[in-house]
Amino acid sequence: MNSFKEKIHQQCLILATEKRNEISNSIKRVQESLSAEGKSTAGDKHETGRAMLQLEREKLGIQLKNAEETCAVLKKINTTSKHKKIALGSYVKTNVMSYYLSVSIGQFSIGEEVIFAISPQSPIGNLLLGKTINESLQFNRKTQTILDVI
Repeated sequence: MNSFKEKIHQQCLILATEKRNEISNSIKRVQESLSAEGKSTAGDKHETGRAMLQLEREKLGIQLKNAEETCAVLKKINTTSKHKKIALGSYVKTNVMSYYLSVSIGQFSIGEEVIFAISPQSPIGNLLLGKTINESLQFNRKTQTILDVI
């Protein structure tokens, strides 16, 4: 069992859940605003305001769906498996950066280690897939050598 990889995964779950909750709260605020708009009788200005709020609610609905999918992908990852070849759920340390191949959450830190949670479909994720320790790849004009895969 690799507790460092589990900490990385747990941090990803926390960040994804926080994002999902923020979006849910935004939807609630928009819904409250729509209810308040419904009480207005200002004519055209009222209709324009309602339409803008409904568009915002639709946009947030798409974001919420994506956030829920992110959480679902994270929950399917087995954090106890050790990978020889880079795959979904791999922690990868290169001479340039450290990556967690899971979902696109971005950068965060665990202690002194800065980690980028990336999707396998991202450009760098796609380059990393299937590689092993001591292999190299070129990304953004920098050569990265894989030092460790967990």
